Amino acid sequence: MKNPLPHAKGGVLLVGAGPGDPGLLTVKAAAALGRTDLVVHDGLVDDAILALANPQAELVSVAKQRSRHSVPQEQINQILIDAARAGRTVVRLKCGDPFIFGRGGEEVEACRAAGVAVEVIPGISAAIGCAAEAMLPLTHRDASSVVSFVAGQCKGLTDQDWSGLAGKGRTLVIYMGVATAEDVADKLIADGVSPAMPVAVLERGTRSGARALRSLLADLGGLMTREAVRSPAIIVVGEVVLRSDAEDRLLAFAKIAEAAA
Repeated sequence: MKNPLPHAKGGVLLVGAGPGDPGLLTVKAAAALGRTDLVVHDGLVDDAILALANPQAELVSVAKQRSRHSVPQEQINQILIDAARAGRTVVRLKCGDPFIFGRGGEEVEACRAAGVAVEVIPGISAAIGCAAEAMLPLTHRDASSVVSFVAGQCKGLTDQDWSGLAGKGRTLVIYMGVATAEDVADKLIADGVSPAMPVAVLERGTRSGARALRSLLADLGGLMTREAVRSPAIIVVGEVVLRSDAEDRLLAFAKIAEAAA
């Protein structure tokens, strides 16, 4: 195995912690944690993963989650740069994969601009880990040959061009979409996706208390409310959802729709 930052006195490793289950952490990520001086970690990283860090390492939480963005990105960048310049080996530990909605690209750019050595150790992204746990194939020869990832809490959601990302033969995975689920559904339907397209909500995937819920696109907002879904959760839109191990809410939605007719 290649040693991270073999020639640098100090440097930064952007490490993916995976979707939640400590058993899904990569061997290389665990090795990096074991030799680091400082761990700058997201708030959702499991304590069992943090316990793998060098016992002498300092742990700093930057709480990167929707309700607790306690440290601005620019300040996080500076923490990494200052520590590396002081000769410390820094693990920037991120949920999932650093380069899938993890701002890893921004942190790499900041380190390079500052002349700081940086390496990326990938992790299993939430879409992959959570879907696997729910036995939900993101691609399937009979259902989907295209997969797209989008962020549901992006600025200017209604102005985003998602045309062609969901529909027959395609799978759409929505990260960070719990709070905007109804708006997301309205947008997709307005863009031509069938209201009857199957959807799955994978809540706390690979963690204790995980749930996989299944309904239809037109019911997505209602499903979130009725089931009191909370982050972390991802939304999967597409016919592949019908092949998942999920708790069906299709009958409940049908009764609601019939009563409203």
